[in-house]
Amino acid sequence: MRRVLVIDDEKSVRDSIKMILEYEKYTVQFAENGEKGIELFREDPPDVVLLDIKMPAGMDGIEVLREMKKTHSEIPVVMISGHGTFETAVEATKLGAFDYLPKPLDRDKLLITIRNAFEQRKLFIEINEIRRKEKLIGESKKIKEILEMIQKVGPTDARILISGESGTGKELVAKAIHRASKRSDMPLVEVNCAAIPAELIESELFGHEKGSFTGATAQRIGKFEQADGGTIFLDEVGDMSLQAQAKVLRALEEGKIERVGGNKLIAVDVRVIAATNKNLTEEISKGNFREDLYHRLNVIPIYVPPLRERKEDIPLLVNAFIDDICMRNGIAKKRISTHALEMLKNMEWRGNVRELRNTIERLVIISKGNIIDFSDVEMLSLSKDETVDKIIESSQSFQEFKDRVEAMYISHQLKLHDWNVSKTAEALQMERSHLYTKIKKYGLERDEGKSEIQ
Repeated sequence: MRRVLVIDDEKSVRDSIKMILEYEKYTVQFAENGEKGIELFREDPPDVVLLDIKMPAGMDGIEVLREMKKTHSEIPVVMISGHGTFETAVEATKLGAFDYLPKPLDRDKLLITIRNAFEQRKLFIEINEIRRKEKLIGESKKIKEILEMIQKVGPTDARILISGESGTGKELVAKAIHRASKRSDMPLVEVNCAAIPAELIESELFGHEKGSFTGATAQRIGKFEQADGGTIFLDEVGDMSLQAQAKVLRALEEGKIERVGGNKLIAVDVRVIAATNKNLTEEISKGNFREDLYHRLNVIPIYVPPLRERKEDIPLLVNAFIDDICMRNGIAKKRISTHALEMLKNMEWRGNVRELRNTIERLVIISKGNIIDFSDVEMLSLSKDETVDKIIESSQSFQEFKDRVEAMYISHQLKLHDWNVSKTAEALQMERSHLYTKIKKYGLERDEGKSEIQ
């Protein structure tokens, strides 16, 4: 729904805008003064606002604009006036107005401006959605400490070394730091040092001149130049060759780079964030990493903990992943049972958050109905390990082993009989009341919208 709020004291103007916008299938709300406009704006924020600058009674347009920008700076506000001056338009623009239209309103210009305002609003929502997906999720003490550190160091130009196991979210930390920096409007250029062959890493980072080596048929601009004014993220920096390390060190010390095959120093203004899953002090002792570069990069160290050290964040991650995966794949929203969630919390996640997300994606796709339950997780675990040894090894007692296998089997039978409890009890040669007790004990839940046959 495309919703426009129009605030103007002239009824003839409101009627004219109503006719134009409703014909174009916009949903329009009207207010005859600033106070009423603010009230409607706060009750149900629109997508775009058309706001008259001069209103004789009560608040004028500039005052209304100030109030709106305090709470919803992202909503485009188009100022309209028959009495405005250039100075007024400049003031409105400084306060964040999207555009300025003179009266009498030109139909075509009004529609073009509204369309552009909606495009800006849509872009803002899309960017926010991307940022939400890239957000570091968690309420554990360790994640809160990282988030606090990001806010402290983000606005500075300090170099940062992010360490942690594969799949912990080091890239998300780097992106969050860039967003919190004064360079956020400039590029964040990512380089996966582990994915680039050693013989090409220098060309990738610093570029090359035409003819500098076989295959260099044209000049190439490297990642450092691309990141000029912004941030370069050197992921898996521990996999960089010693030769490339020497050039990176020089770039950090001098603020200049030299293309492969070139003889000219090029000034670059780049903030460097690096990440590694290796122990760089060990790599230094083995002669695989330069100690001087390590100290240059490690001005602010940030350690991202593995999932096993922040298990309390697993429910938050799981629910966020389910919502995102369902939305992206056009799948009706699913939820996860308490029992299944508890099992996920107690599983080993060697691949950390990345492995957890991949697992949730499989569960969302293969689970039947709208609920991911214990048996879905158990079956996925078994199919992944291709053996029941996992249950045997992870069960703390014989009783726990029996319960887990029984829960799997009952859930399987319930699904097989479309959650007809009577038929399932008959198939299990079990009293209905006893089956109900088991369902409750194991937290098994039927799919939404399906009724049980008595």
